[in-house]
Amino acid sequence: MAVLVYVEHDNASVKDATLAAVTAAGELGEVHALVAGSGCAAVADEAAKIAGVAKVHLADDPAYEHQLAENVAPLVVGLMDHHDAFVAPATSNGKNIAPRVAAALDVMQISDIISVESADTFKRPIYAGNAIATVKSNDAKKVITVRGTAFAKAASEGGSGSVEAVSGDGDAGLSSFVGAEIAESERPELTSAKIIVSGGRALKDAETFESTILPLADKLGAGVGASRAAVDAGYVPNDYQVGQTGKIVAPEVYIAIGISGAIQHLAGMKDSKTIIAINKDEDAPIFQVADIGLVADLYNVVPELTEKL
Repeated sequence: MAVLVYVEHDNASVKDATLAAVTAAGELGEVHALVAGSGCAAVADEAAKIAGVAKVHLADDPAYEHQLAENVAPLVVGLMDHHDAFVAPATSNGKNIAPRVAAALDVMQISDIISVESADTFKRPIYAGNAIATVKSNDAKKVITVRGTAFAKAASEGGSGSVEAVSGDGDAGLSSFVGAEIAESERPELTSAKIIVSGGRALKDAETFESTILPLADKLGAGVGASRAAVDAGYVPNDYQVGQTGKIVAPEVYIAIGISGAIQHLAGMKDSKTIIAINKDEDAPIFQVADIGLVADLYNVVPELTEKL
């Protein structure tokens, strides 16, 4: 069984989300990677070194520079004659491309899998992670997105895959890239951070969030997250949101400050190795999943904790 894995990249290097997808694909069969971009030969060489990757298909064309789904999906479909499954990370890009591929192949998409049971059976969370569904597909071609936090990352070194140039139809003329506003931060990216400090609506406003959460995160070298309530209230940008409608994370340590623990938030962080919760409401749902819970006023204990670190 040959499996085509979509490589997340920025035309310069492979993104971490790809490594978990490679691990999942390796449980299905021989892994072939697809690098679609412009001036991205270095990415293909890097992908070829990922442990478990047997071959890299390189589509280097200006039409793929921004990896628009309308252009990439037909390229993938064209390669599926020689592959039994298409696997993409469950990122914005992956979730944009995969449905188009599934529709063109006239098959069911299997979304956000957390385990591979067999070549045609998978497990995926439903109802905000409160239930796990076992899904079996009889489709000849499988189209799958992978929850990155559920699979170990493949080693980025040690592979010796070959690189093969491929071509597609190029620009489909259905969409165009207008621009991107990319937030830059010296702190770790949420999905790859080993420690995350998150704040909730209890922080009152943007200034309080910044003065309370950021010093602690800086002391710990942590990424900064937030609940949807904090994002909706305008304390922080959307990039910070952790939860069902935000980013799914599973760091070594997740510190939830002033977060009640609504089910949508828990769905995004309950797989964290150690969860520490600080909340003055002892009945807050967050304490049901916390490994360490502190019932206290965050305005007293967080500055004290930051000072003692």
